[in-house]
Amino acid sequence: MRDSVLHTLLATFAVSLPVLIGGCAPPEPAPTAAVQPAPAKPTLADRVVVLKSERLLELQHDGKTFETFPIALGAHSRGPKRAAGDGRTPEGVYRIDRRSEQTPYTRELHISYPNAQDSARARETHIEPGGGIFIHGLPRDYGPYDPPKWVKDWTAGCVAVGNAAIVKIWDAVPDGTPIDILP
Repeated sequence: MRDSVLHTLLATFAVSLPVLIGGCAPPEPAPTAAVQPAPAKPTLADRVVVLKSERLLELQHDGKTFETFPIALGAHSRGPKRAAGDGRTPEGVYRIDRRSEQTPYTRELHISYPNAQDSARARETHIEPGGGIFIHGLPRDYGPYDPPKWVKDWTAGCVAVGNAAIVKIWDAVPDGTPIDILP
């Protein structure tokens, strides 16, 4: 009997010894790890729609709007751009044809104005159609500010959004994306 008690004590001591002296306890079975899905890729826009009268820019994919941003337009926002310096935002179908961070604004995406129709109309009327039309943010020193609504149109013909918005738009809109600018 003495041997069986000694054997029991030794077995208990052998299992408890690592824990008592700060060693490793026998490993517990690893919990079954839940398989985490890969993070979702951000949706890329296949079309940008500017609704001038509603002061909204929509990012669309497969005909469905997935993100909307308030905008400010050219200081003379009614009607399409016809001439350089008229303070109007173009209306029509264009493309995002390049982008830049070398700007006084946070970022900018160039709109392919004037298109062939705009250039032909300008030639017929002997006027300069203008250019340099962008979707852009605010000056960099405004930080990540996004106004909930613009109270004044202030650009020379561009489409302005907030600084957090332009970063989202920049990431979601590849070069070559069509942009519809509607009255």
